[in-house]
Amino acid sequence: MKKTDERYEAYLNILKKELVPAFGCTEPIAVAYAAACVRCLLGGAPERLLVEASGNIIKNVKSVIVPNTGGMKGIEAAAAAGVLSGKEEKKLEVLEELTEADQKSLHAYLAQTPITVRQAPGDLTFDLIVTGYRDGHEGRVRIAGAHTNIVLKELDGKVLLKKEVGSCYTSESEQEHSDGPALTIEGIVDFAETVEPEDVRDTLERQIACNTAISAEGLRGDYGANVGRVLLATYGNDVKVRARAAAAAGSDARMNGCELPVVINSGSGNQGLTASLPVIEYAKETGADRETLYRALVISNLTAVHLKEGIGRLSAYCGAVTAGAGAGAGIAGLLGGGLDEINHTIVNTLANVSGIICDGAKASCAAKIATSVEAGILGYYMYKNGQEFRGGDGIVKKGVERTIENVARLGRDGMRETDKEILEMMIGDAGQAGE
Repeated sequence: MKKTDERYEAYLNILKKELVPAFGCTEPIAVAYAAACVRCLLGGAPERLLVEASGNIIKNVKSVIVPNTGGMKGIEAAAAAGVLSGKEEKKLEVLEELTEADQKSLHAYLAQTPITVRQAPGDLTFDLIVTGYRDGHEGRVRIAGAHTNIVLKELDGKVLLKKEVGSCYTSESEQEHSDGPALTIEGIVDFAETVEPEDVRDTLERQIACNTAISAEGLRGDYGANVGRVLLATYGNDVKVRARAAAAAGSDARMNGCELPVVINSGSGNQGLTASLPVIEYAKETGADRETLYRALVISNLTAVHLKEGIGRLSAYCGAVTAGAGAGAGIAGLLGGGLDEINHTIVNTLANVSGIICDGAKASCAAKIATSVEAGILGYYMYKNGQEFRGGDGIVKKGVERTIENVARLGRDGMRETDKEILEMMIGDAGQAGE
């Protein structure tokens, strides 16, 4: 692909927009970001807060630790932390600078500030409205479609900012990418093979540094169920194990309070870890140079984005699966595979683990990541051994793009009712989500 091809700049921009750092699980961070924006509107900490969140946000905030809060969980804690941080300009790193003194203030603020949480009206899968009240004034911020996509700012009923929300099931990623050339696996591989390393160096070096650091911390510390450490202790130090353990350990740490940033993919830190760390581990094993690693990471990251964009940011379909398929594709490219190997690796992976559900952000995400990465690796080695799943095998269609379309339909449309049932199981009556 030549640099003059319109796809070149479009694919490069997708990488830059998707691979950004986030501090903590992105759903509670989105709540904190919105609350910080409300504080800015009101000129100080609200005396009362109302948080209206779609079911998927409630699901993903329920069981995960909000960073820099001393181990607190839940929407109330995330909103209060965002208010106290007052760093709305930092977006997904809004809580990074909270201190121990702030943590003490957080407890006091929660004790004296009524915070009401309820499910947002409508069918948006990602919808967050935070309303604050202070000194007789009312400020409101709405984020929809993706974690930093502010579509409304109001102060005392006066609209300061308003954007079209778009389709209920369209992500910000889809909206942005729809204006340019569409991602395809063939285009991704072409771009990865020809991109100038300098054009992706900064973006990918940040991903390598951040995600490797939190993975190492996950293997050192005691986080959640320690899935990464269990894998190594049980199955040994083979690269196929290390690839799974590295990604799982990053999630172990991230889901359970580690205060290190992650470079995300498709709005998710877990997906960012899954798409990158297995490829990095294989590069260490093979002694691949930096340029080869960059090209493999381009494949893994853009494949993960492509597979997820048709599903949407949040769904009952586990995003680790799409990222695991991306990792498998990246490993295939790193080991010398071309378009054919990559296509079949993706299809073999999706045929295997597309039934994994998302039941919120929590410790077990690490195990789902390990399973998805294993499926990605198996998908590659199956094809290398002359084996593959063929069109007509379940949801598999002839051609990688047709299979991807089926998976998007499954995650976006087929699992809507599943999503509702999962939420009901997790929190009971949706109308009592704040209790």
